[in-house]
Amino acid sequence: MAVRKKVNIIIDGKAVQTRQGQKLLFAALDAGIYIPNLCAIRNVEPHAGCRLCLVEIDGRSEPATACTEEAADGMIVRTDTPHVRRLQRTAFDLLMASHIIECNNCPKHGRCELHRIAAFLKVSLKTHRFRKKTHNYPIDDSHPDITLDRNKCVICGKCVWACNEKRNIGALNYAFRSDRTIIDTFCSERLVDTPCDGCALCAELCPVGAIIRKD
Repeated sequence: MAVRKKVNIIIDGKAVQTRQGQKLLFAALDAGIYIPNLCAIRNVEPHAGCRLCLVEIDGRSEPATACTEEAADGMIVRTDTPHVRRLQRTAFDLLMASHIIECNNCPKHGRCELHRIAAFLKVSLKTHRFRKKTHNYPIDDSHPDITLDRNKCVICGKCVWACNEKRNIGALNYAFRSDRTIIDTFCSERLVDTPCDGCALCAELCPVGAIIRKD
């Protein structure tokens, strides 16, 4: 196996060495520099769905998503500029405008990535900037091992990757388009009636309380 050479970059004034081809997001995280993110999976081709991991790169006129940018030798990256924070807070507020807030009754309370991001960006989970648009999907509690609550889904796509690419099960996928997009089963059938074998990898990867292991 070919060994990838190391590259040296600067992130927020800190010298960071990482392997060639590593995404900026994981280069930063490995160096102890937190960048908000919901949809990125290490060593998996990103789709930049959450738009939270924006950074500024010297020589670029516009911010870039850290999950899609590969580290290049000599690159200078800034994660904490006023412009970056303004864009991240706007992306987070838009996300929360379609997310129900019932943290006290959520099994992921205390482990939800939304709490971590809100605390980091110094914003409230309850946004008042945008009109609230939540849904009232029925909770699928039919499966003996996991529960699916589409109302809490942030469309990060991690469960779809786990179910289709990692496990090749195909129980979960995207449904509908635009702001109506949700994670669903084929023809919205009950989860227990799908090929789902209860491995719960989807629940392990879910950053919020949308998919939960029953145990």
